[in-house]
Amino acid sequence: MQFETRYFGASTVASSPEATGVTFAPDTLRKPTHFVGTLGDELAFREAISALHDVVVSDLRFKPKDRTEYEAWLAQQEEAFLADALARHGDVTARIGEVQTELNALWNEQARVMKPFWDARKRFYDYTYKKYRDLWFVLDPVITVHPDEVFFECFSQDESSYGRLGCSYEVFREISDFACGTTNVDYSAALYNEFQKIRTYKDTQLTVDPSGFEVQTEHEDTYKEVKIDLPDSWVRGFLQVSSAMTLPAKRVDLHPMDVHNLLFVLKRRKEREGPRSLRFHLTPGEPVRIVVEPWNVEIRCPRSIYRGSEPDEIRVWGRRRLMILERLIPVAKSFSVFLLGTGLPSFYLADLGHMSFTLGLSGWTRNDWSRQGNFDLMAPRADVDTVTKQEVFRALCETWQEAPESLARRTGFDRSTVLGALAAYTQAGRAIYDLNKGVYRVRELSREPLPLEKLRFANEREQAAERFLEADAVTVNAEHLPDGRTVLTGTVRDGDTTFEPTLILDSDERIVEATCGCSFYVRNKLMKGPCEHMLALRRAYTQRTRFAGMLN
Repeated sequence: MQFETRYFGASTVASSPEATGVTFAPDTLRKPTHFVGTLGDELAFREAISALHDVVVSDLRFKPKDRTEYEAWLAQQEEAFLADALARHGDVTARIGEVQTELNALWNEQARVMKPFWDARKRFYDYTYKKYRDLWFVLDPVITVHPDEVFFECFSQDESSYGRLGCSYEVFREISDFACGTTNVDYSAALYNEFQKIRTYKDTQLTVDPSGFEVQTEHEDTYKEVKIDLPDSWVRGFLQVSSAMTLPAKRVDLHPMDVHNLLFVLKRRKEREGPRSLRFHLTPGEPVRIVVEPWNVEIRCPRSIYRGSEPDEIRVWGRRRLMILERLIPVAKSFSVFLLGTGLPSFYLADLGHMSFTLGLSGWTRNDWSRQGNFDLMAPRADVDTVTKQEVFRALCETWQEAPESLARRTGFDRSTVLGALAAYTQAGRAIYDLNKGVYRVRELSREPLPLEKLRFANEREQAAERFLEADAVTVNAEHLPDGRTVLTGTVRDGDTTFEPTLILDSDERIVEATCGCSFYVRNKLMKGPCEHMLALRRAYTQRTRFAGMLN
């Protein structure tokens, strides 16, 4: 999927002893959107916008080591290795000597020819990563101007982390001008470095430059056009995490020092085996307890009392991504954690006074086939006709942001209809739910409508699995073993044939073993991921577990 942006110039930070000017270059291909205001809380803004940058560049996927230098060294040491072998086998010295001479010539020639290439390639990668790190980015952040706040959004390279920085107008001492709308902004590595120079003793002006929309044709050569071909999985992940914010969740309020203690434990230890989860133990009226696996280190949070009505235990994975919150701890008043359930997305909301920072994390850092079947976050939640959905969205556009209850009263529709319509537009990337204020907001993720049917499922097997669930053709049984594994068995009715897939989940709830009698499994085993019957069984188990958690 291709995204095209065009900027007039580049975003800049102009710093002087008296003032700092932050100017974002907007996408001129979008509807004119601009904002000019003077910050009143420079320190918190600097830390929050820097944390947003950490989300943009976040990529915790496995990266193999660069063995180029080792291979060059090995080639140079081959002569010494052969000489050592000669010393241990004197009876074949003459013959090996001839071979050694020939091999040395070949290795030396190879090292001589390839070393300049290896050195140049390493210098190029080091240079571009340090000097032009924005070339490694995926998509520039999205900025939206509303009548009550300005907010930035971004999604990480590894398709697992979502960041949102909301700045209420109370953050600004003075607002000169603004025009509501959504646009992409140029956010380079050089701009991030300049942000670090913001200080409290200097006035800082935040500008989404309106001049980019007023330039004449003769200035066209100053445009910077960027065309990015994004994988469908990246866009789908963005929409999936955004949709997850609309789902019911357990809320846990944490003191900043409790978040510090959690990150302190993670920084001091390096896990070498699973499980690698965090266990939230929630008991009404008692301090929150967080157990860090596999060491089972318990972090008791005496300043953070769970206010829920029912006890619960929820496990989340991909905890290293929480390091993004580290620089917010000194400026945050509190943190709120929204837990959708075990293995499901979670959200961490930092209260920065008149600003809020939301970090959304998918269920797993690596979205591989072991966790396929999370497509329920993209599924429709209410059957709302097109005309009604358009009317609800049109009403939301009039106010830019509104709570669903207020929108229901104003439009005359019942609350469930309004929520169904808003969920559909959230899944389409045209609206977003604000966890901080509990309202829906208009936000067009892209200039052109997104192909929702293409993005809803990662492959045709997920789509088939969804059809089995809708037809109530799945039964599931779960057996929890003493070693922490879970065995799922059941039946999936596929037309006139009934399959009996079996899944074994490890302590991290990953699929480690699975069998099925279908032709897809017989041909591919698990090399291409689970079949649609396994996905349906896994999805049915997730639904049942989540429903049981809601009843508790």
